[in-house]
Amino acid sequence: MNSNPIFTSRPSTDAGTETDRHTDTPSMGEAAQSAGMRRRALVGGAVALGAAGGAALGSSTARAATPRTASRRGAGRFQGKSVLITGATSGIGEATAVAFAAAGAHVGFCGRRAELGRRVERRIREAGGEATYIQADVRVAAQVQKFVDRVAGRYGGIDIAFNNAGIGSAKLPHELSVEEWDDVQDTNARGTFLALKYEIPHMLAAGRGVIICTSSSAAEQARPNGAAYTASKRAVQGIVKAAALAYGPKGIRVNALLPGTTDTAFVRPPGIPDADWAAYKEAFGPLNIDGLERMAEAEEIASAVLGLASDDFPYMTGASVAVDGGSTAGRKMIRPGGA
Repeated sequence: MNSNPIFTSRPSTDAGTETDRHTDTPSMGEAAQSAGMRRRALVGGAVALGAAGGAALGSSTARAATPRTASRRGAGRFQGKSVLITGATSGIGEATAVAFAAAGAHVGFCGRRAELGRRVERRIREAGGEATYIQADVRVAAQVQKFVDRVAGRYGGIDIAFNNAGIGSAKLPHELSVEEWDDVQDTNARGTFLALKYEIPHMLAAGRGVIICTSSSAAEQARPNGAAYTASKRAVQGIVKAAALAYGPKGIRVNALLPGTTDTAFVRPPGIPDADWAAYKEAFGPLNIDGLERMAEAEEIASAVLGLASDDFPYMTGASVAVDGGSTAGRKMIRPGGA
């Protein structure tokens, strides 16, 4: 979401790929250098980023080198449940579709990129799960309605909906075109509204349901060139709160999930060598995520979705749940001169 080649603003190819892209990130060269310095400091038993970097950043605690992945706890806990997901052709949506299917759910999902959608469908079925990909653009009301109704018809209703489709933007307000602004709002906010609009009648008919909508940690922690994205994700939280009040008495719970920066294909463009990306991630975490000091893996966000969708939280509705490694908890205090 800045001049950084990894987080550069570019047209979305799918109104169904959720990402949380931070904007004030180091360049690849800076990241690799910082990573190398961090590794040397760890070997020496202390973190020292040099006179300038050390004074600015101070010391940093050690962190786990390998992130935990999604738990396989309760492999059949969604057996026979009907799950609908928007934006599941890659990234967080794909990981969540795979996780629900592995837990026994019947998964209907959409996205604009048919080739990727069919790939995800094959992946799930070859692993023994049940999934159906339906091409749909969440910006188009008729397509959303058809998608929702087809999933409900195929799987006998909708027990759980994960409204995940979204796109990002990385321009300063005065640089955004009206069309770019509208596309972000139409995908992220209007797309969430349309999904809810057509999902809820099926849940009302059943007298129950769980809906989770993907907001973002960026809704709570803005970036200078993230006006469109932050506005759209704040809107998602507002929609969730209103829907939770409207449909809670009818047995439908509605919550928002706020992922932090997640290692997905949208965040990592193709062509970057694994070693360079690993060095970038190693530097990015301590600089931007003060809690766990690393990016999330898509499977970790999927694990949170499954948890919120389960019967473990029967009294939770209207909530915004941050799964961001502590990035919105605050910042460490940095004292001038390293004092």
